[in-house]
Amino acid sequence: MRLFATIICVGLAAALGLVKGDPLSEFKELIKLAEEEPRLVAEMLQDSPLAQIVNVPREEGLERVESDGDNLPFVFAHGMGDSCFNPGMKSITKDASDHLGVYGVCVPTGDSQIQDTLNGFLMPMDKSVDVFAAKIRADPKLAKGFNAVGFSQGNSLIRGYVQRYNDPPVNIVLHVHGTISGVAGFPQCNPEKSSICKTIAGLCGDLAYNTFVQEHLFQADYFRDPTKVDSTGYKTYSQLAQWNNEGNSVNATFKENFGKVNKFVLVKAMGDTMVFPNEGEWFGHFADGDSKTVLRYNETKWYKDDLFGLKTADEKGRIFFESTPGNHLQFTEQELFGWIDKYIAGKSM
Repeated sequence: MRLFATIICVGLAAALGLVKGDPLSEFKELIKLAEEEPRLVAEMLQDSPLAQIVNVPREEGLERVESDGDNLPFVFAHGMGDSCFNPGMKSITKDASDHLGVYGVCVPTGDSQIQDTLNGFLMPMDKSVDVFAAKIRADPKLAKGFNAVGFSQGNSLIRGYVQRYNDPPVNIVLHVHGTISGVAGFPQCNPEKSSICKTIAGLCGDLAYNTFVQEHLFQADYFRDPTKVDSTGYKTYSQLAQWNNEGNSVNATFKENFGKVNKFVLVKAMGDTMVFPNEGEWFGHFADGDSKTVLRYNETKWYKDDLFGLKTADEKGRIFFESTPGNHLQFTEQELFGWIDKYIAGKSM
């Protein structure tokens, strides 16, 4: 059980049989393999059940709209195992941008499809945000600001950019099925409904909060084990803890930058089997110390104590909620364009 949990917790279930030894040694071997055979590992990750690749069918007859909004460009961020160089992300970036007649770009953290895919796993979250920010700042078409659209894990990139940089500024964020509150369970394994999945989630927490894993694995950086939020490991090493201002110190800039965004549109997949709890897609989470009780966004400690500015944004009317009925990243272009029209273009639905 521990061996299995170790491998899947580092997002590398497909590597079963390729690496041997203790948990950290297995992970180090996989990092080495990625350096020596990047194409092999990228293909393995992209083909695994962990990959969340956007492949939304193009819909005919969805006309371009005249925006009453800001006409700012779009920045897109992709999910785990996906890449800005993949056809699905290219298509949806172009279609959404054409819909409003604005410039749009998917910003990768790697300079090729292979590296962008690998970095979605093996580049840590904070470093990924740094690369994301550098690419945004290097694009003169984004210099006056932009609206951001994230899919799945890409929302962690956007959240990190907002809190750590937000220059050029983000006007409106559309978080589609996002990992914005972190996750407390392994994909396709709900700790609320399975004792095995609860055990695996606990092992994920055991492995996540140390320097080596936090500096080498994106998914560990937003893993939030509710039974360990008061632990020294979480407070000291977790990158998500720092963003939440749940760590050993408070960063006032994170809260200040969060408050500069005019709208946060949070889209939850009601049948999500990838993000646990899926209430996290609306900035909720499990109660501290409890992997069964799910709290809404305004019941969490980070809201009540306004740790990073969520309560302030809500009181200013900047938090909006939408949902889709199906599973993770199951949405249509019509739904996406509807959110864009309503919240960015200023058109009533």
